[in-house]
Amino acid sequence: MKTICFYFQIHQPFRLKRYRFFDIGNDHYYYDDFSNEEIIRRIAEKCYIPANRTILDMIKSSGGKFKVAFSISGTAIEQLEIYAPEVIDSFKELAATGNVEFLAETYSHSLASLADKEEFKDQIRMHKEKIHSLFGVTPKVFRNTELIYSDTISEWVYKAGFKGMITEGAKHVLGWKSPNYLYTSKVQPLLKLLLKNDRFSEDISDRFNNYAWNEYPLTADKFISWIAETPPEQQIINLFMNYEVLGSYHPAESGIFDFFKALPRFAAEKEIGFILPSEAFNLLKPVDSISVPYPMSWVDEERDCSAWLGNLLQQEAFTKLKEIVERVRLCEDRRIRQDWNYLQSSDHFYYMSTKHMGGGAFSPYDNPYEAFNNYMNVLSDFILRVEAQYPTSIENEELNSLLTTIKNQGLEIESLKKELDKFKKKETVTEVKKGKK
Repeated sequence: MKTICFYFQIHQPFRLKRYRFFDIGNDHYYYDDFSNEEIIRRIAEKCYIPANRTILDMIKSSGGKFKVAFSISGTAIEQLEIYAPEVIDSFKELAATGNVEFLAETYSHSLASLADKEEFKDQIRMHKEKIHSLFGVTPKVFRNTELIYSDTISEWVYKAGFKGMITEGAKHVLGWKSPNYLYTSKVQPLLKLLLKNDRFSEDISDRFNNYAWNEYPLTADKFISWIAETPPEQQIINLFMNYEVLGSYHPAESGIFDFFKALPRFAAEKEIGFILPSEAFNLLKPVDSISVPYPMSWVDEERDCSAWLGNLLQQEAFTKLKEIVERVRLCEDRRIRQDWNYLQSSDHFYYMSTKHMGGGAFSPYDNPYEAFNNYMNVLSDFILRVEAQYPTSIENEELNSLLTTIKNQGLEIESLKKELDKFKKKETVTEVKKGKK
């Protein structure tokens, strides 16, 4: 039976306020609260709330056959909790159906996977804890920021405890191969991969509301018939997209919600089912492995990471951020840790892109140079705060040595705790036996 795997990305960064050079050392609050509230409320009303209602209706009307997966960044969750808590409630309602899966990702939707293994692991841990605290589930499947993937990342993800990951089905990686199968990582065969079907995903995300498209208008029966016409041996069609496709990128008046509501009915007529990523990893068998020596993503024609690190501005900002990771890791100041997370969001680097003229419609800045200057001013102040606790007079080697010592001590404490637990259990069993005698 052919199946469709739906996955939606939900992310919002904490946007920075206009932060001048003269604010460095004087103002330690960096965020544009008005803009963050206005944007999250607007998107919640246009997309999150009506889309969640639509998904719930689809699950109920299909008799539980419709299924969907979400990846919600930690920074998006925090803003929803502050400005639109009703959205969190609606996600809890979806979670209760059992037909919705929440995926793990980096907490701040960061580029940590391109820079630092320990920071990457730490962000995954934070995100898993946040998802579990809200929805009572522990994510089993991983998706990286903007579907960024490489052979190295696949090893890190597997060592983080995941057996499955979703990523881009880039043509320069797949070649003649189809994304409509389950694959494994070339370097880590135990990590299974679901790959985005670009054509069908972008028919909805990019072309649905395009009057110039020769297939306009896209109807549910037409779309499902295209999927049904794929070779019968192709196992799964992965439709990965941003959740804002529903109601924000394509407004309600475009018919996007009606299109989605009709999908389960036409899929049933063609004997096409819906499947969650974790179910796909358990039920399907991989047909081959893929090798990705250089990181790929789901952004731009190149499907690489140049959208965030493609020019000197972005590289300079990212390098400065990376230079302080050891010092931040030692900090116990909650404000510093929080700011560290927020400043890592990939959006800040996307706004500096000269490919998109500063993130295009998504950027709060007039141009990428303004985005760079503002971010570097904020980062300069943040570095001063970190160095006040761990001065630059302490060499990185010394910091790394200290971190290693702390890590080893932590591991030793954990080992001793396990031994103590074993001893306590043994003692309890002995006491029970004595009592029986």
